[in-house]
Amino acid sequence: MTSTSSPTLRRTKLGNLIQFDRNRSLQYHDDTDAELYNHHRHHHRRRLDSPNTTPNASPSTSSYNTTPNASPYTSFSPWNQPISPFLNSPWLQPSPLHSTHPGLIGSLVREQGHVYSLAVSSELLYTGSDSKNIHVWKNMRQFSGFKSNTTGLVKAIVVSKQQLIFTAHQDGKIRVWKLHKNNVYKRTGSLPSTKDYIICSMNMRKYVETRRHKKVPWIRHYDVVSCMSLDEEHGILYSGSWDKTIKVWRVSDFKCMESFDAHDDAVNAVAVCYGGFVFSGGADGAVKMWRKELVGKSSRHVLVEVLLRGESAVTSVVVAEAGRVVYGGASDGLVSFWRRVRGCLEYGGALRGHKMAVLCLATAGKLVMSGSADKSICVWRREEGGQHLWLRVLTGHGGPVKCLAVEMEEDVGDDQRWRLYSGSLDKSIKVWSVSQSIYQ
Repeated sequence: MTSTSSPTLRRTKLGNLIQFDRNRSLQYHDDTDAELYNHHRHHHRRRLDSPNTTPNASPSTSSYNTTPNASPYTSFSPWNQPISPFLNSPWLQPSPLHSTHPGLIGSLVREQGHVYSLAVSSELLYTGSDSKNIHVWKNMRQFSGFKSNTTGLVKAIVVSKQQLIFTAHQDGKIRVWKLHKNNVYKRTGSLPSTKDYIICSMNMRKYVETRRHKKVPWIRHYDVVSCMSLDEEHGILYSGSWDKTIKVWRVSDFKCMESFDAHDDAVNAVAVCYGGFVFSGGADGAVKMWRKELVGKSSRHVLVEVLLRGESAVTSVVVAEAGRVVYGGASDGLVSFWRRVRGCLEYGGALRGHKMAVLCLATAGKLVMSGSADKSICVWRREEGGQHLWLRVLTGHGGPVKCLAVEMEEDVGDDQRWRLYSGSLDKSIKVWSVSQSIYQ
C-alpha cells in the first residue's frame, strides 16, 4: 500500500449528479460486494409506494415525505436540486485553485484486496480487507501490520482503551491482538477460547439447532461475524452475525456471557450506548432496541422496542450524543433517525442523499456521515429540534464505500474539525477533513 496525494479528476456532469431514479435496482460493481448482499437480496427491494400497515411501528420509508415531524432540511438532497440556467454559461469554468474533491487530504491505495473494515484509536488507523491482513497506519504511513492466517475476510475491527484489537472474521471467529515491542502485534486469544469451546462441546445440553438435523455449541457463531460494538464502561463486547444472533463477551477473560436470537435474518449492525441499551439492525429490515436486565442471579437482554419494520435490509446503526439520537442506514438509500424525547425514542425522519444502498455510518459531534454503494459520502449536520442540514457530498472513490472511521482533528472556536477515513471496494482508503461549519 502506498500513500498518494489527491488525484485531479474530470468534474462530474451536473446532470449525472442530480438525476435520481428511485426505481433503479441496486447494482454492485464488484463480485466480492455481492458476497454480502446477494445472500439477502430478496430483502433489498421495496415498493416505495406501499403503505405502512404495521401497527405501533415507525413509519415505513414510503411515508417519510408525509411525516409531520420530519425535518424540512432532509429534502436538501444533492440529488434533488434544480438545474440552474447559469450552468450553461460559457464563462463558467472550474477554477484551477478549486479542488474537484474538497476536503480530501490524501489516499492510501491498496493492491491486496477490497477494504471492508476500519478502526481508529490513538492516532493509529487499522484497516482490514479480504486479503486477511490487518494493516496499521500512523500519519498516513505504514506503522505495522499482522495477518490472521485464516480463511475469509476481516469484517469488523474494534479497539479498546487498553489497546486490545478485536477483529471479526468470515469464519465465525473473533480474534484478539495486542501491540508488543518493536511495533509487533501478537495474537493474545480468540472468542471463544479453545478451552471454553471444548468444554461447551462436551455437554450436549449446550448445543443449539442451526438448521434441520444440525446442532452446534451455542458459545460460537456458526456464520460470518459481521459487526461488533464495545461497551468500555462495563467491559463488554457485543458481536452480531449472519447466524441471526448477538453474543455478549466479557473482555477481561473472553468469556461468552450470553447469546440471544436478535433478528429473523442476518444481523448486520450492532451499537451500544449508556444505560445498558443496545441497538441492532438486520437484513430483515428491522432496527431493534435491547436492554440488559437482571433475571434471578444472572442478567440477560430483553427486547424493548422495534424502532423500524421495513422491507429493505438495514446495513448500519450508530448512536450519537450518548444515546439521544440513533441512526439506521438501509439498502434503499435512506438514513432513518430517532430522537430521545422525554425519555423515549421518537421517529424523527429520514435523510435522503444517496442513489443506492447506504453501507456504513459514522457520527462525530453534530455531524453524521453516510457511505454508499453509489461511491459517495454524504455529510449532514444535526440542528436544534432534530433537523438535519446537508453540508456536502464527498466523492472520489471508484467503488462502493464500505466502511467509515472518524477521529477529532482540531478544535478552533466553533469550527470543530474531524479527520474522516473511508474504505472502499476500489481497494483504497481516503482521508478527509470535515467540519461542522457550512463554510469549509
